[in-house]
Amino acid sequence: MNSTPISTALPEATLVAHLFHQAAQPLTAATRARLAQALLDWFTAGWSAQDMPAAAVLRELGQALMPGAGEAAVFGGNAARTTPLAAGFVNAGIAHLREIDDAHRAAMLHPGVVAITPVLALASACGLTREGAARAIVAGYEVALRLGEALGARHAGLFHATATAGAVGAAAAAGMAMGLDAPRLHHALGIAATQAAGLWQLVDDDAHESKSLHPAFAVRNGMTAAFAARAGMPGARAFFTGRRGLYAALAGDGPLAAVDGALEAPERLHTTTIKAWPACAMLFTPLDATRALIEEHRIGAADVEAMEIEIFPHALKIAGVQWPAKPAEASFCLRYVLAVLLEKGGVLGIADTDAPDLGSPSLRALAARMRVAPNEAFQQAFPQRRPSRVTIRLRDGRQISAYRDLRRGDPEDPYTWQGLQQRMRAFVPAMDDAQAAALATWCEGFTDAAQDALPCAPADALFGASRPTSRSPHRSPQRPPACP
Repeated sequence: MNSTPISTALPEATLVAHLFHQAAQPLTAATRARLAQALLDWFTAGWSAQDMPAAAVLRELGQALMPGAGEAAVFGGNAARTTPLAAGFVNAGIAHLREIDDAHRAAMLHPGVVAITPVLALASACGLTREGAARAIVAGYEVALRLGEALGARHAGLFHATATAGAVGAAAAAGMAMGLDAPRLHHALGIAATQAAGLWQLVDDDAHESKSLHPAFAVRNGMTAAFAARAGMPGARAFFTGRRGLYAALAGDGPLAAVDGALEAPERLHTTTIKAWPACAMLFTPLDATRALIEEHRIGAADVEAMEIEIFPHALKIAGVQWPAKPAEASFCLRYVLAVLLEKGGVLGIADTDAPDLGSPSLRALAARMRVAPNEAFQQAFPQRRPSRVTIRLRDGRQISAYRDLRRGDPEDPYTWQGLQQRMRAFVPAMDDAQAAALATWCEGFTDAAQDALPCAPADALFGASRPTSRSPHRSPQRPPACP
């Protein structure tokens, strides 16, 4: 390990110290409950996508790039368990395929896929207890979200923050799971920052299918950074605030104080959004507004003469598809998701974005009656708010309108535990009652302090394995972790 001391004056050092201070505090009931929700959301996202062709590609890619047997399960994988690094790569990609993994307004990234994935991939190999896993996941959320907030909107217009700030968050989660001390964890974050990348140019070039690689690479790079730091490799110390750090190099323009400020605030885990729709989160407020109009006025597609959607301009940088040319673009097309919502009476399901009817004459006709209007005044509230106004002129001459700037599933309008279970069944219709109950019970176990010392490693069945797989004996949680 490089013996040069890390300056405690650096915001990055303050952030690392904060992670260890947080980890030393008792887990509150609120944090336990929110963690259980985050875990159920993560499993829901993975299960919903595990049978997609793209999931099979990711599983094959993981084995080709990081071959070998191990102790980590992957979504939909029925072969022997794989290495933690391969599982982290594969599961992160699969859990992001459906666009239903959790999100965050200010950080503009998907935190769960980078914070939870590496910890569960390492759980068996590191002999993690439930409490140890919880601490590591909370740390991953904390780093990814603080750095994402600091990078801000200019960064998020050019880079996918799940792949940039998310890579550093994955390193924090993996490093805490592996038991790194503070100097080594700081080095791990610096190494991960060097590998943080993810261009939104893929949207401009119609390469939406590769978006799932952003969290996959972020988790792989974050885990690799933790391994490297444990082996003694040094990382950039001022990896975020330095003159050639992430903030300067990747167009940061958000509040730098997010890195090391307001340390007394509740864990950033509590500020996330659980997504209500199987679509890009940039489109949620117009979806919520349109659903409100459907329910209040009992209208459908046949009633619509014309429709105007005012929205904050940043949304269209990410989700500006005019009309989908392929299924991967459906979740990023405002006209398509609203047309489906109106035609189906307020419902937008997984099948509508997985196997969209892109040639439907009725959907295309309805989309042609829509006008999407970027509103610069709305942009001023972004990213803390996501304003949208939907105005519909009906065939009977009436004009109706609804405005939303917060989304169902935001911290101000959270899901209940029962609501999350119903959401899981809606997003994973193939899941049976026994599978749903097992997943909910496992996740809910994190709310019970009496289970803190139990092994964390999830059973294969929780990843959708259809037959038993070989697995190594579990290491006792009382023994020191023997991470790979």
